[in-house]
Amino acid sequence: MQKENQTYNITPAERLSGVSEYYFSKKLKEVAQMNVEGKDVISLGVGSPDLPPSAEAIETLCTDAHKANTHGYQPYVGIPELRKAFAGWYKKWYGVELNPANEVQPLIGSKEGILHITLAFVNPGEQVLVPNPGYPTYTSLSKLLGAEVINYNLKEENGWMPNFDELEQMDLSRVKLMWTNYPNMPTGANATPELYKQLVDFAKRKGIVIVNDNPYSFILNNHPLSILSVPGAKECCIELNSMSKSHNMPGWRIGMLATNATFVEWILKVKSNIDSGMFRSMQLAAAKALEADDSWYEGNNTNYRLRRNLAGQIMEELGCRYDEKQVGMFLWGRIPEECANVEELTEEVLHKARVFLTPGFIFGSNGARYIRISLCCNEARLEEALLRIKKLKKSNH
Repeated sequence: MQKENQTYNITPAERLSGVSEYYFSKKLKEVAQMNVEGKDVISLGVGSPDLPPSAEAIETLCTDAHKANTHGYQPYVGIPELRKAFAGWYKKWYGVELNPANEVQPLIGSKEGILHITLAFVNPGEQVLVPNPGYPTYTSLSKLLGAEVINYNLKEENGWMPNFDELEQMDLSRVKLMWTNYPNMPTGANATPELYKQLVDFAKRKGIVIVNDNPYSFILNNHPLSILSVPGAKECCIELNSMSKSHNMPGWRIGMLATNATFVEWILKVKSNIDSGMFRSMQLAAAKALEADDSWYEGNNTNYRLRRNLAGQIMEELGCRYDEKQVGMFLWGRIPEECANVEELTEEVLHKARVFLTPGFIFGSNGARYIRISLCCNEARLEEALLRIKKLKKSNH
């Protein structure tokens, strides 16, 4: 017997109307299809480190995973070994004292931490300050949770730093959080002690919590900084950090946040109702990775320097200009004036040269005349990308 076709009048939650699928989720499906068709696209889009973590971290994971008693649920607060390792890492590299018992919270990646923090601090209808350009998740998650996004400008002429004169003139009465991200993604602008002091002062005067997202401070950067190094910062600031970029562990999903004990307690109320503790062997391996000395970071950065040089040549070949002082694992460049718009350039490079570059508009309107190149691609592929783009430019003349 044939079943009748039935039409169900089902609609998604209204919260989905304000957000779209993550740009990279959509675009990488297109790139994957091009690869299936044999087009061999070189992806310089996503910042997913292609180098391995330290050998000691991998060995710790493998050794501990063989134990019979290591596979159960783990504490929501993270195991003591990992909390202590994060605290020691902050002391060694940032000069910041943290109590591992109640001022450090391991996370299943800092992206998830954005969700936990927003749920813990922001009621529906309240406002959050989000940088333009900035990491798209600050905006999308805020919208999903019913917060109102208020953009603040980052501009090249101001060194991609917040314009405090503009901020002071804004109505901030409903603002609960301000998202900051230094070393900055996508622009590569580095933090300064003066910037962090200004932000802490601003937060205290306005009654706003600053959330500083800090995953890039060990990539091509000689002086890692934490906003928590400013006296009194723990009272009004939360810092997110991640092992994805700094220790080549993006797929492991291990991050953390650091702040005062009260804020950690509030966030833990949310986190403990959403996810569980990470696999114990991964936490122990992460703790081992955090013991890395200068030579490990320098070895990592030796690779990134070589790649950065090739990315710079790609920028120049495309007629883009960029700031040599950038840090982090991307290169951010302004497209030439003769380009009508950035997507015209990136689509031509994708479909004619088979190289995927990120258009800056996905990070906000202030990125509309910029492209971003990821350094998470080996030298041979970067050299091939450069060769393909040279051929494209030659064919256009």
